[in-house]
Amino acid sequence: MTAESALDATRPVVRAHRRRRPSGEPPPLPHRINSSGKWWLTLALAVVLLWVLAATTRTTAMRLDAVDHAVLSRIASWRTSWLTQFMDVVGAPATRWGLQVIWLTNLVVLLFWKRWRHLIVWIAVGLVVDNAAIGIGQTLQRPRPFGVEILGDWSGFAMPSLPLAVLSSFLVSTLYANVPAGRLRQIGKPIVVAVITLVAISRVYLAQDSPSDALAGTVIGVALALVAFRTFASNDVFPVTYRRGRTAHLDIDERRLAAITRAVEDQLGLIPEQVKPFRLEGSGGSTPLRIKVKGDEETYVFGKLYAATHMRADRWYKLGRTLLYGRLEDEKAFNTVRRLVQYEDYMLRLLYETGLPVPRPYGIVELTPEREYLLVMEFLNGATEIGEADIDDDIIDQGLRVVRQMWEAGLAHRDIKPANILVRDGQLLMIDSAFGQIRPSPWRQAVDLANMMLVLGLRTDARRVYERTRLYFDDDEIAEAFAATRGLTMPSQLRRMLRTQGQDLHAEFLALLPYQLKPVRIQRWSMRRVALSAAILTAGVIGILLAIQLVVSSPI
Repeated sequence: MTAESALDATRPVVRAHRRRRPSGEPPPLPHRINSSGKWWLTLALAVVLLWVLAATTRTTAMRLDAVDHAVLSRIASWRTSWLTQFMDVVGAPATRWGLQVIWLTNLVVLLFWKRWRHLIVWIAVGLVVDNAAIGIGQTLQRPRPFGVEILGDWSGFAMPSLPLAVLSSFLVSTLYANVPAGRLRQIGKPIVVAVITLVAISRVYLAQDSPSDALAGTVIGVALALVAFRTFASNDVFPVTYRRGRTAHLDIDERRLAAITRAVEDQLGLIPEQVKPFRLEGSGGSTPLRIKVKGDEETYVFGKLYAATHMRADRWYKLGRTLLYGRLEDEKAFNTVRRLVQYEDYMLRLLYETGLPVPRPYGIVELTPEREYLLVMEFLNGATEIGEADIDDDIIDQGLRVVRQMWEAGLAHRDIKPANILVRDGQLLMIDSAFGQIRPSPWRQAVDLANMMLVLGLRTDARRVYERTRLYFDDDEIAEAFAATRGLTMPSQLRRMLRTQGQDLHAEFLALLPYQLKPVRIQRWSMRRVALSAAILTAGVIGILLAIQLVVSSPI
């Protein structure tokens, strides 16, 4: 029986005809750049074109100088002592100390709220803008305005204005890294525009910059910051919030909600009536959703929403394990979101077809090609985490038979913990096959057995679980399992629950064994691990030095 027919047989759902998206039609959730981003990119291209013309044709450079000189001469004729003092104050944000106050304030806020993604993008934008403006200035080598007295401090070449480029990038980065999207950010945008405009007017009035220099610096700072944050820290994937908790979950706004509803109906034939996030606190690798579908009674399916951020998190997770422990098992990082979702869907189908108690797979829904996908499966309504359920000998036997069945099928779950083992109506169920492995190492299979015994022992006791385990595994296999398993190989939730209960369940199992094997060595050193460690250390040192340079160096 297929998953689709099984769904029809067990739940009276209403199905729609599946619809193939015609060639040329946009996906349900198209990736797009907002209008403001397009305008700033256009302005940036226009500025680049102006630089090219000024550097290659003398006529363009002379005309630009003439226009700037005429504007500066007219503005200089309006100077008064009180207005000059006022302009000195207005231009303070673009001074060395003003920029460092903005930089350090943002650093403290982002560190306090642990918005690491925004912090990395912030630092990268500052470094790129600073070095790009300096490089362009040294290439063009445009001098400061002639014939007009310069009333403020200045240094270096004139175009683009380095202080305005850095200030613009800092203010835009501040807005996108610290202000939540919506009404507050919309209010913040004209405030940023007003500050940049006033500072630019101040610097032109004081003849520190000519009008074209100020415009070029502003455009390069705003454009690079805007593109960087919307590309690498977009609000859809990395929303700015001031609540503690996981930040890997996507924002289910009206646009994404409409896309999910349409895509599920078109691609799976199910008609969603309600889509809501579900138990976000227990998931960090995806955005879990509970989807109510149309039927004669309340019928739900479960969805795991994946985006590029989850793929990158998986990549960093595997890199971190390689650096910390060496090669615990043969695992490769995924290069695309599609591959990540395909792998979990394949593992779920394989476990399901093997007869293991896992949710029925219903399929993959594409929202944005290569960027965002939804994996849909059966919703285990009424199931309870094993850490909160009553456990009898039958439940213990079911958990042990699951491990034995995976051994015989050449599979490993690799993430056996209380959150992934559920109980419903006296039946043990297993979820989350994302880390599953085909033809795992004997070490990995042994770890699955020990973790299952520890999970079962949380609600019972070590002796009871051990006696039931001997019905399915011999003493050699049990001893091997606990020789391979200790703190580092236990899921973090399992370790935390063991600490909370104040018992060393691992030691209790060891005491019950007729003999103990020598612990399996976890650390594995290789040339790849040494090279990766050296590369990461070098990159970290360079990053720190560049960040220090950005903080202490003067932008003018």
